[in-house]
Amino acid sequence: MLVVSACLLGIGCRYDGGSSPNPQLLEAFSRGEVIPVCPEQLGGMPTPRVPSEISGGNGFDVIDGRCPVVDRDGNDRTGAFLRGAREVLQICQLCGLKRAVLKERSPSCGTFEIADGTFSGRTRAGMGVTAALLSREGIIVSSDEHYTGGDKSDV
Repeated sequence: MLVVSACLLGIGCRYDGGSSPNPQLLEAFSRGEVIPVCPEQLGGMPTPRVPSEISGGNGFDVIDGRCPVVDRDGNDRTGAFLRGAREVLQICQLCGLKRAVLKERSPSCGTFEIADGTFSGRTRAGMGVTAALLSREGIIVSSDEHYTGGDKSDV
């Protein structure tokens, strides 16, 4: 059983109201192997919403209070990102889930890459807030871009 970014299952919860369906994850969902989550919605943010990026660090830095998550208009959205990450962690713990497949480059879900904090479209290495919290708590996080389906070794 996996926890999966809901946008990867065709749910329109991305910041722009869109989704990023992944055929392999949709197949796993149809077999009842997936619990969809959207950390940003679970944190209380609306859809659509102004895009947000981590400013001056990565998800671990946000968790540890060393940098904020801000939206393109300059509003601090750190609280919502932290609430959403904690909600996803609680779902994983309640359901006994040990693996997550998350949307790459998201300020919540990025596992290897996140936006660079300048709203320029550039990326840098780093984890988003939810990916960092899950990883810190021993949950194996993987990018949607590396998930090939079925084989547990690919997450």
